[in-house]
Amino acid sequence: MSVYDYSIKNIEREDVKLDKFKGKVLLIFNSATKCGYTPQYKGIQELYEKYRNLGLEVIDLPCNQFLNQAPGSDEEIAGFCQANYHTTFETYSKIKVNGDDAIELFKYLKRTKPVDETPGYEINQQPAGDDLKSSNIKWNFTKFIIDRNGNVFGRYAPKVKPEELASVIEKLL
Repeated sequence: MSVYDYSIKNIEREDVKLDKFKGKVLLIFNSATKCGYTPQYKGIQELYEKYRNLGLEVIDLPCNQFLNQAPGSDEEIAGFCQANYHTTFETYSKIKVNGDDAIELFKYLKRTKPVDETPGYEINQQPAGDDLKSSNIKWNFTKFIIDRNGNVFGRYAPKVKPEELASVIEKLL
């Protein structure tokens, strides 16, 4: 299995098969427009501008599961990102990342990389405390990097800034 076996919905609620991104490095993240990490959109856009011509694609999946920090329609969220952070990557339809209603892509991502890692290290960090109990996404802006073959390379906590992922992305490109 790889991410290419899954699909997501665009803001028109049409299925988008991830196999359309074969051969690209993917940055997949769950986002929110009213979160302390929302300014990370700026850094993610900068990564996209710097590396898209080399094969980076960004997949922004808004999620309202954390204190309702992604209110509004899919169109309103996409408009917010474009107006406030000048995003040129696509914002997809709102999803759930945890629980029975989580989309299949995130269930797969969590199974494959159950704990957050530190950029620059190729081995999983050992989970501690509550992390031992669950691979659940802990908050908005959890980031996954997928290699050119559709394999999950890394999972990074919301506190990891987009610019800290540049070396990881460069390595995979």
